[in-house]
Amino acid sequence: MGFLKRILRPMAQDDAIPTSAPGSFECLSDEELQVHMGIKTYGMFELTDAIRPSYDVQISPRQGFRYDKYVDESNGSTTPVIMASASKPVLMDVFLDLIDQLGNVVDVVLETSHHSSSQHEDLYREHIDVPVLKSILMEFEDVLLNDGCTGIAIINTAKQQEVQLDEHKLLIAYGTPLDGFRQTLINSDVYPDDSIKFITEAEHVHSSSERLYDKFQQFKTRLGVEDEHDPDCGAW
Repeated sequence: MGFLKRILRPMAQDDAIPTSAPGSFECLSDEELQVHMGIKTYGMFELTDAIRPSYDVQISPRQGFRYDKYVDESNGSTTPVIMASASKPVLMDVFLDLIDQLGNVVDVVLETSHHSSSQHEDLYREHIDVPVLKSILMEFEDVLLNDGCTGIAIINTAKQQEVQLDEHKLLIAYGTPLDGFRQTLINSDVYPDDSIKFITEAEHVHSSSERLYDKFQQFKTRLGVEDEHDPDCGAW
């Protein structure tokens, strides 16, 4: 499980904040904030309800992917990464197709920052068949796409590969080789773009609700995940 814990959060400079955000949002009236949160499309790109860019739109969301790397600060080792942004109408389908690259049995980490502005909680499930997992994911598509306090990672520890749909609704694939992930993205009209900037690279705001939190609790139960801090949780 060490591989997962190293690469789980490649861009975790910010924490999910369902009710507040810094910078340009501080001076907005409630009406201005509501108008901004109601803007769903930027050009041809459609956002989910989970996240919005800065009020002055420092980075305008668009579809595409680029290569990156994760560096383990403890030993200096690197893991190749593909980071991708996909428009809402195709986002879930692309995520499910990326999972297919991991094999037939995977582990799951469900990440939540509900009711917290300072830390995440990671909930684990080992060894789930991919067809069963994908059925559950489709059942809870609403919370996966629209809750800015929910992220999920699907892992094959034997291959040392992982696919994330994070709280920002970015798609992130780790490990070697990346060729299968690359081709899956291209097949879905998500193309390489070395110049692409992601919403995480500037001020942004997360959004959630009590309705989505309730759905998250149901999702957690259906997945059968466990809190890593639970003393009864098995060792990884």
